[in-house]
Parts: sequence; structure tokens; C-alpha cells
Amino acid sequence: MKFRRSERLIDMTNYLLEHPRELVPLTYFAEKYGSAKSSISEDLGIIKETFETRGIGILKTVPGAAGGVKFYVHVGQEEAAALIEELCNVFESPERLLPGGYLYLNDILGNPTIVRNVGRVIASAYAKADIDAVMTVATKGISIAYAVAGFLNVPVVIVRRDPKVTEGSTVSINYVSGSTKRIQTMVLSKRSLSEGARVLIVDDFMKAGGTINGMIDLLQEFNASVAGIAVLVESEETEERLVDDYLSLVRLSNVNVREKTISVSEGNFFSRIHFNNGSV
Repeated sequence: MKFRRSERLIDMTNYLLEHPRELVPLTYFAEKYGSAKSSISEDLGIIKETFETRGIGILKTVPGAAGGVKFYVHVGQEEAAALIEELCNVFESPERLLPGGYLYLNDILGNPTIVRNVGRVIASAYAKADIDAVMTVATKGISIAYAVAGFLNVPVVIVRRDPKVTEGSTVSINYVSGSTKRIQTMVLSKRSLSEGARVLIVDDFMKAGGTINGMIDLLQEFNASVAGIAVLVESEETEERLVDDYLSLVRLSNVNVREKTISVSEGNFFSRIHFNNGSV
């Protein structure tokens, strides 16, 4: 079947968006559309220019016989700033305050548009990093983790508090909660990670960082390493931060649960991200 150029452009664009960070040989498109490689190269040039002009992402050409093209998601500074400002406005309602200085986030984490945009911004910061999986702890961080993983084209690994019979053999560790100082347990299926995997840890809320620190310790049991840490919201008011190297979109500060006052500002995203190359 012979495709018109307009049809090729639409289909190629859709394929690249659905397969981020995957090397796609020119021969794949040439055979699929029954077109010469020169025509495919011209089409990809149009798509590349459009992606970069519209802030959709970056299309990188890999030369050589085994080369092709790779699509990387990318979010510009203005788009990221608009999303973070929107998040701050959503989070600043005092009605969201919960005992202990936490925020009610269920409605936000259940909003597919917000979650997708958050995932896209976080993924853009790590788009070119060597990442094999995204890890989170059940349950509230799962939606964000899947959104990030979708843009990075990697699997999601979910750490649980209790073992599930459907997950087979597990590895468990005890860790100290950074905020409550209580000893807690987290478990992960032995089949979840391969040895030497590089993992991006994602969570919805970080107070002192005890849970994230526990996930870091758990990764050591798999001989895996941390490729990055990203959170939606961080709490500024904590006596001791157990995690130093992380990325946050929103910062929660000046919380008074009794008087129901709250201050929300942008996190450290803009101090950590390098917009000239779209990475941390």
C-alpha cells in the first residue's frame, strides 16, 4: 500500500510519540510505507523541525548502518513554569491540609491531564539519562510513576508495605520513617529488577525522605543504582532531610494545621534543570 506524504507524516509522528527513546531504523519506515530512504529522511526533517518549534520534543538522528532516529520528550522553560504555577495555585487551598502537615492529593493524582503533564515534565528532565525502570512505593505515587515511565519507555517497579502472593519471592528491608521515626517495612518482588539496573525513584510527597531513603537501601539488595529522584511535592519544614540529591516541582512551607494556613511555592526544578540540553 502506497502512502501519501501527509499520511506518512501523521503515522510517523504517532509512532515516534508512542515509542520514546527507542531507536527506529530508517529501513523500518521505508519498508512500512514503500518509500525511499531519502523521502523518509525528508519527512523526518519536517517532523524534527515541528517537534522542536512546538516544544514537543527532540528528534535525534543516529548515523551509521545500524542507525536511525530517536524521539526524546522535552518541555521548555515556559511550559514547565506554567505547569508549576498551576500546581501551586491548586495546592495552596488550606482545605487540602491534613494532620501532620500533609496535603490531600487524591483528586490531583486522579486527574489524568494533570498527572500526564507532571509525568512529561519530570520525564523531560531525565529523557537522555540511562534509566532502566521507574520505582515508586504503593499507592499514591503510582499514577505519577506510570506517567513518567510512559514518556521514558521503561517499566514501573512498585514497592509495597506487605508482600503479595501474586508477586512470588520478595526481598524485604526495614527502614526508619524520616518524619515519625518509626521502623517500617517495604518489600519488592525478586523478579521486578535485573541486577545492575539504573532506577529513577518517583514519589508524590516527600517530607524528611525516609521512604525514599528506604527505596535506595532496597535497590542495594538488587545491586541496582539510583539514576535520579523526583517528587511532586516536598515539605520544606523538616528537621532533618535524609535525601539531598532530588528534583521537586512544588515546595510546601509555613504550614499551620491549627490555623489552616499554608504557603506553596515552586520546588527546586528550575535550579536543577539545564534548559539548554533539557536534562538535570
